[in-house]
Amino acid sequence: MPNHPEHPPKLATTRIVAGEKPKGRRRTAEIIAVAALVALIGAGAAVASVTANNSAKNDAAPQASAAATLRLGYFPNVTHAPAIAGLQEGIFAKDLGATKLTTQAFNAGPSAIEALNAGAIDAAYLGPNPAINSYVQSSGASIRIIAGATSGGAELVVKPSITSAAQLKGKVLATPQLGGTQDVALRSWLAGEGYKTTPGGGGDVTINPTDNAQTLKLFQAGKLDGAWLPEPWASRLVLQAGAKVLVNESELWDKGQFSTTVLVVNKSFLDAHPQTVEALLKGHVDSIQWLGKHTPQAAAVVNAGLAKAAGKPLAQNVIDRSLTELTFSADPLAATFPKLLQHGVAAGVTKHADLSGIFDLEPLNQVLKAAGQKPVSAAGLGTE
Repeated sequence: MPNHPEHPPKLATTRIVAGEKPKGRRRTAEIIAVAALVALIGAGAAVASVTANNSAKNDAAPQASAAATLRLGYFPNVTHAPAIAGLQEGIFAKDLGATKLTTQAFNAGPSAIEALNAGAIDAAYLGPNPAINSYVQSSGASIRIIAGATSGGAELVVKPSITSAAQLKGKVLATPQLGGTQDVALRSWLAGEGYKTTPGGGGDVTINPTDNAQTLKLFQAGKLDGAWLPEPWASRLVLQAGAKVLVNESELWDKGQFSTTVLVVNKSFLDAHPQTVEALLKGHVDSIQWLGKHTPQAAAVVNAGLAKAAGKPLAQNVIDRSLTELTFSADPLAATFPKLLQHGVAAGVTKHADLSGIFDLEPLNQVLKAAGQKPVSAAGLGTE
């Protein structure tokens, strides 16, 4: 693996949170649900826009070239450790060479997808379900999944008094954003337990899409009964708010493997700048290798990155617990995506569709081959 600079260049970073927080005591379940729905509608409009833009660019057939700038989105979550380590250690900056790197931090996948579809960013780390939704809504014109990043690290944590699914009727739960990966997982799981939910917050169990930091405060104040969250937020509720784990999502998947974070790219950017995408993927693979080879330092490096993006570091016991829940790999676990699509349909946030073509793993496999690693499979859902 290449040596990385001791003092990596500073990156322009902007934090974007899904939806504005209402002032004072105006945050109610109805306001949260409506805000989430507005965000989802906005994302759909953006998909229509990106489809038209992609068609125009394809008609022009521009010659592929290295991009002057790559705009990368990610979340200040431990599930995005490959992105955070790559930024902190200067790995992306080195592998991208002359291409300038700028970043934006998001709270949840649908907001990142909206930014991708609107052309505000070029690539992003996010959950698989928002990627599926964008691909389906745009008829394949919006994005491509180019790598996996993280497996595991999502849990339903609840008040200690709740010991079974049978006690959830009438309760109020939270997820990071309507249509996000944890939101879909919760709604799908509840459906399997016989509960009905609606995107607007109705049904047997109320689900309020809520900013993760606000979820912690609301749970501590006794205004939430639980939440389905990614790391480090599940660990924060357990260790800092007295929550207990009711469902570890790994228990719901074959061999405990499920995709939490993938790396996606705007299709028009991929078409115009394939060499820049390959350089990004090299940085991505190098970052995952770095995490695997520097376990003792990983917690400190990731925590420093979280502090830079979110304003303050995590408590040591939180970062330590979070990392034990996660596996970092460039394999997107493509074979699980038909089931993820079914979950989205069951949750009422997407529709039945053919996912053939959602993956473009050929550039990744070229990078993996050069690094002496095994190729990964698209499971018949794209190129490899």
